[in-house]
Amino acid sequence: MTRFAPKTILVTGSSGLIGSETCVYFGKRGFAVHGVDNNQRATFFGPQGDTRWNQKRLAGLIKNFTHHELDVRERERVLRLVVELRPDVIVHAAAQPSHDLAAAIPFDDFDTNAVGTLNMLEAARRACPESPFIHMSTNKVYGDRLNLIKLKELETRWDYDDPAYARGIPESFPIDQSKHSLFGASKAAADVLVQEYGRYFGMPTCCLRGGCLTGPNHSGVELHGFLSYLVKCNVEGREYKVFGYKGKQVRDNIHSEDVAAFIHAFSLNPSRGEVYNLGGGRDNSVSVLEAFKKAEAITGRAQKWAYVDQARAGDHICYISDTRKMASHYPGWGITRRLDDIFREIVESWKARLPQASLAA
Repeated sequence: MTRFAPKTILVTGSSGLIGSETCVYFGKRGFAVHGVDNNQRATFFGPQGDTRWNQKRLAGLIKNFTHHELDVRERERVLRLVVELRPDVIVHAAAQPSHDLAAAIPFDDFDTNAVGTLNMLEAARRACPESPFIHMSTNKVYGDRLNLIKLKELETRWDYDDPAYARGIPESFPIDQSKHSLFGASKAAADVLVQEYGRYFGMPTCCLRGGCLTGPNHSGVELHGFLSYLVKCNVEGREYKVFGYKGKQVRDNIHSEDVAAFIHAFSLNPSRGEVYNLGGGRDNSVSVLEAFKKAEAITGRAQKWAYVDQARAGDHICYISDTRKMASHYPGWGITRRLDDIFREIVESWKARLPQASLAA
């Protein structure tokens, strides 16, 4: 009797939030899962950013999982691995993810985000050009030009005061003539490369311009992972710093499992050089002030916070993803985790992961 080898998926940044969720999602569907990660997040953010715990979780959770200790900047090793595996799907989630930190480490930032993406794309072109290539981009590619949209100030949040953006930001929004932060610029370079490999070489590629991607397996830190870090501060009784905009800045939030589900949908029916704004939409949007209240309602603990009257360079005042293009291209996909569910999951995760001694009384 002939036995067929399972399909193979290669996931970079496999110990991070989206990478790990994607590994689990495809592992449950019978894929041989190969994860690429070198815990660079701990180098970028210190011990609090360490993701080894997630790597160990994947090894115990996924039957057919192989970890590869590899930095996407290592071009020859990347090329050899992709040629060896010839994966059926590639998900590129490895990145330097903080726009604040990027200014202090510009070479590391660009080499990881832009050159690392080029290494992965070229490896895919040489070894498996027909395999769907899904790149985790970011809404920071739009830069602060978004802040020129007319806004209205409400009691607890900013919101768009232009009917053209009532449903959020579409993929047609321009990315030039704005301040992105160096992180946003390096990710924009990667984003354009992924589109170009799709259009120039005819490869099935897409960029997922994420809003606030979140979930219980996020190692949130102050410089990256807004919702996870905010909840962690509440659970630990630690002070959270609010940077500008009166704490009324808004993000839409999407659960990592819903992200993985969309990646799966695209892999089954890919297109070439596509772009999608990936977020939770208006129903899953929340301001910092509103997030404090939601966390407090679940934990019963008052949120400690301080205000810094200086916004982060290139930061968005209000960002809500217009997901209509995604829904029209993939009508079987949709948001399954609502905001309150996301908060509860994150709270429970931090309670389980943090030492009991560190939890607020």
